[in-house]
Amino acid sequence: MRKFFLLLSVFLIFSLLISGCAPKKDTTPPQQVWQKTYGGSSSDYAYSIQQTSDGGYIVAGYTWSFGAGNRDFYIIKLDSNGNKVWEKTYGGSNDDWARSIQQTSDGGYIVVGGTYSFGAGYADFYIIKLDSNGDKVWEKTYGGSENDVARSIQQTSDGGYIVAGGTSSFGAGGDFYIIKLDSNGNKVWEKTYGGSDDDWASSIQQTSDGGYIVAGGTYSFGAGSADFYIIKLDSNGDKVWEKTYGGSSWDRASSIQQTTDGGYIVAGYTNSFGAGNGDFYIIKLDSNGDKVWEKTYGGSSYDEAYSIQQTSDGGYIVAGYTESFGAGYSDFYIIKLDSNGDKVWEKTYGGSNDDEASSIQQTTDGGYIVAGGTYSFGAGGDFYIIKTDSEGNTGPYPTQ
Repeated sequence: MRKFFLLLSVFLIFSLLISGCAPKKDTTPPQQVWQKTYGGSSSDYAYSIQQTSDGGYIVAGYTWSFGAGNRDFYIIKLDSNGNKVWEKTYGGSNDDWARSIQQTSDGGYIVVGGTYSFGAGYADFYIIKLDSNGDKVWEKTYGGSENDVARSIQQTSDGGYIVAGGTSSFGAGGDFYIIKLDSNGNKVWEKTYGGSDDDWASSIQQTSDGGYIVAGGTYSFGAGSADFYIIKLDSNGDKVWEKTYGGSSWDRASSIQQTTDGGYIVAGYTNSFGAGNGDFYIIKLDSNGDKVWEKTYGGSSYDEAYSIQQTSDGGYIVAGYTESFGAGYSDFYIIKLDSNGDKVWEKTYGGSNDDEASSIQQTTDGGYIVAGGTYSFGAGGDFYIIKTDSEGNTGPYPTQ
């Protein structure tokens, strides 16, 4: 009997050791991957995408396929698998196009772009506040008697909004046009920035000090034909500093974000530096706008970056298009960078025709969501949305 209990004890101890050494089951859900197109028989293009609080996505652009006019705002709410929850168009009898969208703190959305259908001038800023179902809460236009086009919007910490674009109605030439709005879309202040030639703002973000960082291009200042033009503003829209970056040819900034170290990452296009006719041009700045590093990426043809974001590992993800690499005339071109701007991986996506990425964001599962346009897949020129894993892998191409 004693021998039996001894053997039983040895067996139990051995079993516990084996179970303790056995590999634990990974309970992390797999990263979703898929590719889908959305649109009609005519031309439709996505400019902006953001993951929403329910794990789905909101995407904005324009449509020639649906709506009341020539082009209209085209907004689609997707679930996490890329299935439509709802889609709506907004606009008048002329051209209207959405450039930037964000989910707001109340669960609705704010979207901005340009309109030829409404407003005081030839083209105006056109801003629509939507509820969670895509129904209008309010819509307003801003501008003067000439061309005014908005390209970027963000909800601010006070519940209002900051909007950036370009104006030829006000200022010294074509200028940066920045408007601070309250939560109902009423102007708090509006200001222009620039010189005697054309200057345009492409991207704006509220900074941790309550001010703003804005990026675009300038023909008025700098070393070349056009340069990156970055302005740091305080909360009242007064300049803290302004700087240009570039070479002797054409350079323009499309996207800027404040980084966790208090500096900035900015992405765009250069014809002054790099390997080809045009390259991705990425600059890391410190909090004073001084360069930490700058790098170009691309091949022997045209490549342009439109969207950049700092990732959870301290690196960066950047999206645009390439004519140097890929399957078609132009393709989505996505590059993952480490914190020093060195490539971790790069990938192209697309078919035999034109495909161009405009917006990218890291998702809560560690992957990425990318939006743009395609002439390779779908019914016409369509919204083209790709969900990748953390390594840039995705699902099969959409059916042509």
